[in-house]
Amino acid sequence: MHSSTTREELIKVGTGIIALQGFNTTGLNAVLSTAGVPKGSFYHYFRSKEDFGLAVIESFAGEYNARLRDYLQDASVTPLQRIRKYMQSGIKSMQGCECRQGCLIGSLGQELAGQNEVFREKLDGVFREWSGYFRDCLDEAKAIGEISADSNTRELADFILTGWQGASLRAKVTRSVKPMKSFMKILFTRILV
Repeated sequence: MHSSTTREELIKVGTGIIALQGFNTTGLNAVLSTAGVPKGSFYHYFRSKEDFGLAVIESFAGEYNARLRDYLQDASVTPLQRIRKYMQSGIKSMQGCECRQGCLIGSLGQELAGQNEVFREKLDGVFREWSGYFRDCLDEAKAIGEISADSNTRELADFILTGWQGASLRAKVTRSVKPMKSFMKILFTRILV
């Protein structure tokens, strides 16, 4: 395997294992053996397990940013329809994994934010970026009259992101997408009106 390809494979494999087991309980040997990389090679690609974890966050966030752009910047539908389609996709994804995997960033935030300031800052930055995508979409909704002209789109964006993360967590805990569906129903019938 080429060096950059090996690094990418370690990140890909690590992301899958961390999504299921968490960061602290993920052993580097499990990542290396699953990726088919010799045990002594890890430190050729990453300075530490923390460096590896930050690379996993960066990779996942980059992919998720593209997903958010695909949904929230889709000019073929109205802004609120974009948010609705994004959430419907999230529900479908959660059903596809039988409610066993939620958002990797949300899970890592719960696990690591209180333990490691470097991780906390990185994860907070990811959430702020995601909130920005929602804010931009809500600004468009405001401009075309889909939501009230006096709506605080920054607060609404943070509310949507926080609520959706919580609903995803509850879906994992209850092994049901009902919390996600409930959040979505209240959002579109009581909040975004």
